[in-house]
Amino acid sequence: MGKPNGAPADGARAPAARRTKRSKITPSQRREGNEGTVNKHWRTFFLQKLAETSNIKASADYAEIASSRAYKARREEPDFAADWRAALLEGYEHLEMEVLGYLRNADPEHKMDVGAALKLLAAHSHAVARERALADNRDEQEVLDSIDAMIDAMRERAAANAAVIAENAVDDADG
Repeated sequence: MGKPNGAPADGARAPAARRTKRSKITPSQRREGNEGTVNKHWRTFFLQKLAETSNIKASADYAEIASSRAYKARREEPDFAADWRAALLEGYEHLEMEVLGYLRNADPEHKMDVGAALKLLAAHSHAVARERALADNRDEQEVLDSIDAMIDAMRERAAANAAVIAENAVDDADG
């Protein structure tokens, strides 16, 4: 019988503390990925760059690892997989803000394929809605509705900006 304070009975072993399992990369895998010595903080560097760029290859290069190492860690380490999703969500939010900023102040010197950006935002809206719902503890449909409304507003701004640019081009041609 156990002791009242929750300690194990005499002679019984306490359960082992759970340790986070880390992915092991063999020397041959390291050679295949052209990896040298790997910084023990590579996950932090990788996730920082992933949030900034949403680009796995660029993030792996920044962390000085093979992208296969990152994919393996994502498959085998649930905490890293969750951090990966959070970094991509942050990257998605950066893209949203960049598109919004461009639509509000369309600088002719700064080229952006707004149509492609809106398609990308729409294509990933379900995954983003799921992540935001988990992060905000909200209903996924509620988040989807807010994303759809934001994308519709972006499309309206893009059309309005295109009309202004076309009008200015006509004025310049007439002038």
